[in-house]
This record gives sequence, structure tokens and C-alpha cells, in this order.
Amino acid sequence: MQEAILLSGQSIYKNEGGPFGCVIVKGNEIVGRGYNKVTSHNDPTAHAEVEAIRDACKNLKSFQLQDCEIYTSCEPCPMCLGAIYWARPKIVYFANNRQDAADIGFDDSMIYEEMKSPIEERKIPIKNLGREEAIKIFEAWKNKPDKTEY
Repeated sequence: MQEAILLSGQSIYKNEGGPFGCVIVKGNEIVGRGYNKVTSHNDPTAHAEVEAIRDACKNLKSFQLQDCEIYTSCEPCPMCLGAIYWARPKIVYFANNRQDAADIGFDDSMIYEEMKSPIEERKIPIKNLGREEAIKIFEAWKNKPDKTEY
């Protein structure tokens, strides 16, 4: 956790993004590191956890992080939590909580609420379009005998 907190400071001291850091550990080795680079990369997905997941997957040559532990300086936001679930680590540890983040201007409560709302009631319109054609690709995937499942 100390390394994750150190990385969270690097982000702000280098003026690369918000005060968030993350490391991913397998066994006794750090296999992935990341800190927030949203503003420096002009990328709203460049959160510490996503950066660390990308780094760990590259280093492990795997698209999943079984047997890994995630240490993050703050409770993951909804996007990062989704990425974490897709990566499938065995545990996540966090330091600051979501209220601590909200207190300094990083309030994700609206996103949590939006996720509970029916699609037609969300703040950003979300419309279904092209399903008849797109479903054919899903069928092709379903029937593909040599696919790598995940």
C-alpha cells in the first residue's frame, strides 16, 4: 500500500492527474504500477487502477490477474471497479474511501446512481441502434469453435 500511496503523490507532483496510485502484486513482487494520468494524457480512462492493470497484464502477458492483489490509494470508482472485476484479481485493498475522494472534488455518487436508473431515465441519452446486424456477430462468436473465452 505504501507504494500505491507514493504513486498517488507522484501524479500530483508531476502535474499528470489526480491524487491516485495503484500497484498490483503477485506473490511478493509488484507486477504492475499506475497513477492517475487523466489530464496529462487527455484520457478520462487513465485512472491509476486502469493504468496498473494495463501494466500488470503487459508484464504478465495475460489478460487476467488471477492470484494477484491490487493495492490502491483510494476506493475504486465505478469504471475502475468494472475493470478490476474483468481482470479478476483475488483481492483489492484501498486506503482512502469514496467519501474522502468526494470531499476533495472527486464525487462518483452520480455515476453509482445512474447505474441503478433505467436506461431511458439516465442523464446522458443511451439508445439502442443496429441490434439486428450486430447480433449476427454475437452469434458468430457463440459458434466460433477456436475462441479464447474470458
